[in-house]
This record gives sequence, C-alpha cells and structure tokens, in this order.
Amino acid sequence: MNAANIPGPGSITLDHSGSFVTDPEAARIALAELGFMVTPWSAQVQPDPDTGEMRLTGTGNICVMLSEGYLEFLAHTADTPLGLEFRAALERRAGLHLAAFGSADAAAEHAALSARGVDMRPLVHFSREIDTETGPGNVAFTVARLAAGTMTEGRVQIVTHHSVPAMWQDRWVRHPNGAIALRSMIVSTPDPEETAARFSRVLNRPATPNGDGLLIDLDRGALEILPEATATHLVGTVVDPGQSCLVALRIVVGDLAPFRDRSGARMLDDGTLALPFAPALGRGCWVFERT
Repeated sequence: MNAANIPGPGSITLDHSGSFVTDPEAARIALAELGFMVTPWSAQVQPDPDTGEMRLTGTGNICVMLSEGYLEFLAHTADTPLGLEFRAALERRAGLHLAAFGSADAAAEHAALSARGVDMRPLVHFSREIDTETGPGNVAFTVARLAAGTMTEGRVQIVTHHSVPAMWQDRWVRHPNGAIALRSMIVSTPDPEETAARFSRVLNRPATPNGDGLLIDLDRGALEILPEATATHLVGTVVDPGQSCLVALRIVVGDLAPFRDRSGARMLDDGTLALPFAPALGRGCWVFERT
C-alpha cells in the first residue's frame, strides 16, 4: 500500500485532490454517509522563518485516504496570507480548488519548474499532528507551489511526503464503500488546448486526445481535460462558467452497488457512475469506476 504512494525518481503522480469547504464537520458527515472513512480534523502548521516556532498556515483538513492517493477537504483556521487566499476562493464557491502531484523530490521539481520559467512561491515545509494507533504523531511534507494566479484552476502544487506510513495508515484506507484509488481529476475548460498546454508545462508530460477532450497521463493517475459543455453534462451544472476549473474526481471502487441508488446517480455510457457532490462538499461530482 505505501509503495504505491512513494513516487520513484523522476516520476510524477496524482497525489491528492483538495476541496475547500466551509464546515469540515458537515463535510465529514457527507463523506461518511457515502461510505468513506474520514481522518480526524488536523490544523496545518509550518515553522516561523524567524523564530522556528510552529504557526498555523491558515488551513486545516480532514482526509479520505485511499490505497492510491487521497482526498483532502480544507477549511479556514487563521487569516494568514494563505488563509486569506483560501477565504477568497471559498467566497467564489465551495468545491475543488487544489490539485497536488507527487514527486520523490519536490525541491528538485521546484528548481526545474523555475528553470522552465514557471512562477513559483518559495519552497515550504509543512507538518500537522495526527493520531496513530500508538498515540499522537506528526506528518511532514515538502511542497513546491505555483504562484497565486498562475493557474486559473486554483492551487497547483508538487508534494513530497516524508511520513508515508503515518499518512496511509491501514485503518484509514479500508472504506465501507470499497473505494481504492484516486484515478484522475477532471477539469472543465472553454479552451482544452490552452489548459492542457499549461498543465503539460508544469507536469512535463504530454497531453493526448481522449474523446472530445485531452488526457495527461502520469506515472500514477491522470488529469482529464474536458470542454465545458462535456463537463457540464457530466456534472449536471456549470461549476465556473467560462473559466477553467476542477470539477470532478474519478475514484476506483470494487463495486458500483453502494452508489447506484443515491440521489442524482447516473450510469454513463462507459459503465462508470456519476454522482453529484453533497452540498457540504461544493459544486462538482464523483465519477466511480470499477476495478
């Protein structure tokens, strides 16, 4: 299980999605009702550059850990620069605002992206407290983040995890609904070629035709880029009219049965099942596919 979440040298994977929510407890209830195991609330911290004292970053999270990748649901904790940026995005809408890609060396990716002319924020080292089966613990990760406004879709970042066993604990990856993996994130855009070009530049991977959209296949996981009309049909509503945005999560499950009778569930022509997000999770949808 842990090996799937440790990228090899030079690999880029789809590490996790990030949804911005107003009420993390309401989000927890919505996720649990869908059959996901949800981790306890945890506030994120980072060292003060002058004193070294750990301070709130501005957000905290609950997570759905999968055998491959995970889903993060973030809420506001403090009016730091990051916290204020979070609040501004949440005021537009709740939902998917973050795409995180995995690397064995986020520092090297930061340098490579900067060399390719991508506008980057300073490299950062985050940590947060977690519960383990033997008591309190801590997870740490290094993050290379693109500068605010660089990507229309929101926060795009490259992450290296330093505490994989503590992150992907066995008890959190066993879901009653049979969820196994984050297969892809889906983007809605009025201009698929432009959106794909930006992500290809960041991920250093080509975009290939995929139906009426484009696909950026990674070493694990993928990014699907759909024309706005196609994405709107999938989701059942426009998420951000005329703007490239993250709109859906493709999740691999053992069986579609737990989702078939849910309100709004629709079987798609390819045998997958689309299900709108609960209101507490914002605008967007799940796409469940069988193993």
